[in-house]
Amino acid sequence: MQLPINPFKAALGQGQPQYGIWAGFATGYAAEIVAGFGYDWMLIDGEHAPNTVPSILAQLQAVAPYATAPVVRAVTGDTVLIKQLLDVGVQTLMVPMVESAEQARELVRAMRYPPQGVRGVGGGLTRATRWDGVPDYLQHAQEQLCLIVQVESRAGVENVEAIAAVEGVDAVFIGPADLSTGMGYAGNPSHPEVQKQIRHAVDATLAAGKICGILAPQEEDARRYQQWGCQFIAVGIDISLLRQAALQNLARYREPENVAAPSRTY
Repeated sequence: MQLPINPFKAALGQGQPQYGIWAGFATGYAAEIVAGFGYDWMLIDGEHAPNTVPSILAQLQAVAPYATAPVVRAVTGDTVLIKQLLDVGVQTLMVPMVESAEQARELVRAMRYPPQGVRGVGGGLTRATRWDGVPDYLQHAQEQLCLIVQVESRAGVENVEAIAAVEGVDAVFIGPADLSTGMGYAGNPSHPEVQKQIRHAVDATLAAGKICGILAPQEEDARRYQQWGCQFIAVGIDISLLRQAALQNLARYREPENVAAPSRTY
């Protein structure tokens, strides 16, 4: 059996825009529905959704037959957690709130076996090796792993050049919501000062020869960020889309004042 190809990493290497969707319901059933929509990639959120390693595994199994590539966001960059996520088959990992090059280097080490890193060997216990069905997994695992670091704070933007330059970091993903909140513009990522910092982070990432991504559910934002050079963009959030569709449906039958107003978080 050959090492499974990482379709997300392969697609990024082609240089074409990749449109994604956030999957926040934390169940395999909902994730499978989302995987059938035709988005290029989907983010299984382990940070803000009520996910655990077993629930993430269930979603990876549910979406495996579909063309939409799964990306998993960990709740933290903890080395032990990363080991568990990689062992259950995560190939593309996003880590939130990366603020320094040293932090990024430690994440790279967590994703690699010794001597290049510190990842523990699970062997036949792990789905990643197809339970020892991939004979050369230890030698070639990192070739199909993709590390995305999230820059979403003042400190992260200040250090983005050094973060993006770290060998083993495949891409930088910008988080407008946390960044705008940290800058004192909570709920307003469109503020000119926030946009200036986002543009700087994009430019610095591209200058380092790395790929840049961002969350942008609003079409005007997504198109602007793509023009700036973002290659993979999350253009929808499943929970938000459900809420919006449900409110619009109810509005057909009730007076406007009796329908909850939609909110914009990102």
